[in-house]
Amino acid sequence: MAATGVLPFVRGIDFSGNDFQDFFPKAVEDMTALRWLRLKDTTLEEMPAEIAKLIKLEHLTLARNKLPGLEARAALFKKLPSLRTLNARHNNIQTNHVPKDLFELEELSILDLSYNELTRVPEDLDNVKTLIVLNLGHNKIETIPTQVFLNLTGLMHLDLSDNKLESLPPQLRRLINLQTLNLSNNPLLHFQFRQLPSLVNLQTLSLRRTHRNQSNLPASLEMLPSLAEIDLAENDLTRVPDCAYNVVELRRINLSKNLLTDFDIPDGWQMLLTLNVSGNKLKALPQSISKCTALKRLYVNDNQLDFSGIPPSIGRLDSLEVFMAADNQIEMVPEGLLRCGKLKKLVLRNNLLVTLPDAVHLLHDLEELDLAGNADLIIPPKPADLQKGAGLAFYNIDFSLGHQMRMAGTMTHQDSPSPVPAPRDPVARKIRLRRMKDAGDEESAGQVVKGMKDLAKARRASPDELEPAPLKSKKAAEVVQKVQLDYSEFFDEDTGQKEGLSCWEIENFVPNQIDNALIGKFYEADCYIILRTYTESGSDALNWQIFFWIGAKATLDKRACAAIHAVNLRNFLGAECRTSRQEQNEEEEEFTSLFPHGLVYIEGGRTASGFYTVEDTNLATRLYRLHGTKSLHLETVAVSPHSLDPRFVFFLDAGKKLYVWIGKKSKNITRSKARLLAEKVNKIERKGSSEIVVFNQRTETQEFWRALNAPKSPWMAEEPKMHVPEDFTPIVPRLYAIHLGKGYLELPQVEVKNGILRPEMLQSRMVYILDCWADVFVWFGKKSARLVRAAALKLSQELCDMLPRPDFALVTRVLEGTESQVFKSKFEGWDDVMAVDFTRTAESVIRRGVDLKQILEKDQIKTDLTALFMPRQSPMPADEAKAVIEEFNEDLERMEAFVLEGKKFVRLPEREQGHFYAGECYVFLCTYWVAAQEGSEEEEENEKEPEETQVHTVYFWQGRDAGNMGWLTFTFSLQKKFEQAFKNTLEVVRMHQQQENLKFLSHFKSKFIIHRGKRREPVDRTRLAPPRLYQLRVNDSLICARCIEVDAKATSLNSVFCHVLNVPFDRSASNGIIYLWVGSKASEEDVQLANELAKEMTKYHYTMQIVKEGEEPDNFFWNSLGGKKPYDTSADFLLYSRLFRCSNEKGYFTVSEKCADFCQDDLAEDDIMILDNGEEVFLWVGGKSSEVEIKLAFKSAQVYVQNLRNKQPERPRKLLLTAKNKESKKFTKCFHGWSAHKATVQ
Repeated sequence: MAATGVLPFVRGIDFSGNDFQDFFPKAVEDMTALRWLRLKDTTLEEMPAEIAKLIKLEHLTLARNKLPGLEARAALFKKLPSLRTLNARHNNIQTNHVPKDLFELEELSILDLSYNELTRVPEDLDNVKTLIVLNLGHNKIETIPTQVFLNLTGLMHLDLSDNKLESLPPQLRRLINLQTLNLSNNPLLHFQFRQLPSLVNLQTLSLRRTHRNQSNLPASLEMLPSLAEIDLAENDLTRVPDCAYNVVELRRINLSKNLLTDFDIPDGWQMLLTLNVSGNKLKALPQSISKCTALKRLYVNDNQLDFSGIPPSIGRLDSLEVFMAADNQIEMVPEGLLRCGKLKKLVLRNNLLVTLPDAVHLLHDLEELDLAGNADLIIPPKPADLQKGAGLAFYNIDFSLGHQMRMAGTMTHQDSPSPVPAPRDPVARKIRLRRMKDAGDEESAGQVVKGMKDLAKARRASPDELEPAPLKSKKAAEVVQKVQLDYSEFFDEDTGQKEGLSCWEIENFVPNQIDNALIGKFYEADCYIILRTYTESGSDALNWQIFFWIGAKATLDKRACAAIHAVNLRNFLGAECRTSRQEQNEEEEEFTSLFPHGLVYIEGGRTASGFYTVEDTNLATRLYRLHGTKSLHLETVAVSPHSLDPRFVFFLDAGKKLYVWIGKKSKNITRSKARLLAEKVNKIERKGSSEIVVFNQRTETQEFWRALNAPKSPWMAEEPKMHVPEDFTPIVPRLYAIHLGKGYLELPQVEVKNGILRPEMLQSRMVYILDCWADVFVWFGKKSARLVRAAALKLSQELCDMLPRPDFALVTRVLEGTESQVFKSKFEGWDDVMAVDFTRTAESVIRRGVDLKQILEKDQIKTDLTALFMPRQSPMPADEAKAVIEEFNEDLERMEAFVLEGKKFVRLPEREQGHFYAGECYVFLCTYWVAAQEGSEEEEENEKEPEETQVHTVYFWQGRDAGNMGWLTFTFSLQKKFEQAFKNTLEVVRMHQQQENLKFLSHFKSKFIIHRGKRREPVDRTRLAPPRLYQLRVNDSLICARCIEVDAKATSLNSVFCHVLNVPFDRSASNGIIYLWVGSKASEEDVQLANELAKEMTKYHYTMQIVKEGEEPDNFFWNSLGGKKPYDTSADFLLYSRLFRCSNEKGYFTVSEKCADFCQDDLAEDDIMILDNGEEVFLWVGGKSSEVEIKLAFKSAQVYVQNLRNKQPERPRKLLLTAKNKESKKFTKCFHGWSAHKATVQ
């Protein structure tokens, strides 16, 4: 091949995986600029002579071949003076066949000769003084010459593992730069390693299987400050060597397969990440394991551990991700292990497990759980609440964020107003105002005069600010809300951020940026967008000019898209300039001045139109053999009758005709997939213009044989033969990425895991070559550069020609978004789903039509997710809350309280009003003054003052621990008496604990105390009365302030709140002390209110003491709380907490928000709840919720989290699932006074 193409500009190429046993590409000689060459796994048996022409070669990889040596016909390495790296591992290289000219290279720094047949160190190796990495592992070397370590003092990585070394020369101490030393699997029986302390930069030391014991290891390794990894596996150690205890920077240590019976954890292992003690004789792990606070991986396989051998302190390893304890004697998993919340891998196979704790289902990050080999193991069932969300199907609902926001109509958000009380009676309000008129006239007049003086003074001080702005009509663009679009698919982030010109050409409806060298050279049939970025003198702010140029012969789609995307570019930049249209030969001077060398017009068009063309295109006839059942593989074969095999299905693409030939021994599933493939090719690639012909073997037509290039004689007389080998495996395709720089090309292979290609490997900015032997595809990304595309086309053709291929090999150009089915079949998971309705019958088609899109629109389930997009309710200011409380109490004449005692209601003592018990029921009779009638304003002015009348409201309050018998008792006794007494003026309102309305709460003026239990509980004479702890919290406003009893333990405290602690001194709680604990972050209003409540709770024989956080006495305070323990010091969740209810009760799925004053009993058993605490979003599943609700609520929560990422990017949320009775502290802290759930009545 002539060197006039792109080969002289190729700087690197990866030929790995090709078969060069009998043929090596001659064209490699033409790659004179080659810097790196990879020939891994190419079945080479001798050094290719063509490499000698690559005088600029720096990196050469020859791994995994069959080379007996590195010699060539000529002195190969003398002709490679720039060679720096040589990787020849996994060959058959012998010592005598390593040429001496290799060690004469002046720049050689990396040499890898591992996994070969070397019996000694190659001669003259010590001459390479520039060597940094030397790998001679997995050979048969018995000794190391002294002079090697005398000269190679620059070595940083030395691997001599898996040889036959019995000792090392003392000159090893000269390697002061060494960072990695691997001596594993050598019979170093009596070698003392006295040189180790001299290797001051050593980071990794591997002495696996070197017969190490306590006597032949250094006494200390303190002199190695950088040592981070030690491998002492498969030795004779009976205890952890002393030298390992004083390694300060140790991160990984491997002590597996030794003779350890126990060990201890020193204080210096706090930064340890990996500990491997597998294959020993350990019966227990040390209690001090908790010192390894950074430990991530712990391996204790093949020991003698049982349940008691795993200490509870293991639960303190907060960072533990991998715990492997296979082949032990563990009967049960300790609960402490399951407190390691970051566990990802838990291996407990081949133990004596009988069951597992239920907490194993709460390890949310767990990815692998291996319990094989436990014969008697009974795995606890996953909680039903956590099972229902599996296998989600979402009922034809579009849960995309954009669609749901459009449905909710909340593209813009406004703060919702604060909650207000019920509408006031206007007549009664006027009566009260008239009564206060005389008393307030004088004061009101003074306020008006003062206000007028202040206004005049302000006007004199700043007349411009008070001047009213002239009214003007708004433009339509200012009134209409602009839809926020994402332009990142078309334009890069750095677009318009540097001064100069940028240019895009229109192709297939989208803009593609072109190189700067091509700006100003326009094709007559194309359209372009030109952006000028500049700064004005004296300013650093960027400005822009946007033009779109229309070629005289451009198609309509290019013209329209140029104008549209010019506007998109302006919106993307946020520019205020107008877009300017420039037509060929009629350009304005302002536009032409941007091009100092003038505009150049080129005939024709370079880009493709987005419209379908009607011209007939010549399609090459191709024959494919179909393999596979799970995924379909298309193997290109010669278009000939001899290619047919009765065990396979063949697909013949003849352009206007698509033939599917079904062999009589082919598999049924392959037959079905072949038909579907033909349907896809016709519908997607041929736009339905081709004809599909399917026939079985022996039913072929003459037209089919002609398309197969059959001879004139009738082929039907001869049966196709089985010629494909039974062990045939398709050739693994190789994916090359094209890299283009200043004057060079590189062709590296993309790393393909397990040989499986996936669509996500293809990036829009790149160009790739997919080599499938008989097919070579060139894939162009939408955002790839024009020069890279042009170079890729030439390079793909040369790549196709330089390697041996069949005569029918073809190079195909593929554009992103228009890939063929043959190309897609090379990638796993890349398939076009065609909608097929298997339920349609003749009757359903008549009833519902044939348009599947219209059917899906009709069947779509109605949803209402509006609440998820509304802003959080703003808290009511304190002044406004006090005004509301005062207003609600203005009309209150009196309030009488009753409490249920036994089977009747008795009057509640006045001193107990404001005190509620969770196990009791209360009745409050409130009498209000209201106007007798309502009228218009004119009637009110002409008539006399209307008289007021009384109305009566009965509030029934039921504690969360009280039964429904109290309500029944009230309805059949007290309610009937009230109805007889007050008749039509009576209203009954039933309320539950912490679900009271604002009017009722206002009557207690923020002094609302809720105790646990009942008013009169029997006294336990066997012990002192227990202490009681109360927490004061203000939810949303002062109206909703409550002081609720919580668990009397230190963890219930919070620095943001005030707490009241009641500590009795006797069994009857008749005397004691009241502590008012003031959190360091509590507000002044909370402290004042808590002080009043504490005084009210102080009984006759009680004393009260105010305690500030940090000044608590130990004698009664901490002792009564069970000792001092860590507690929360912040309550940021109050600023973000929101509770949503997901339900189908309206006949369709809807999400509604609970008020800010929500409580635990708002968690409905038959619904799904979404809780946002500002850090996590919890999906709480009720036990009686339906599977449909669970699935839809899960998608709704995902939409909510996605919306928050846009609105609050600084506070990302994590979506978590929780179930009843499984709530975490992060969940329960959002609820004031959380306690055990009420028992569900079956």
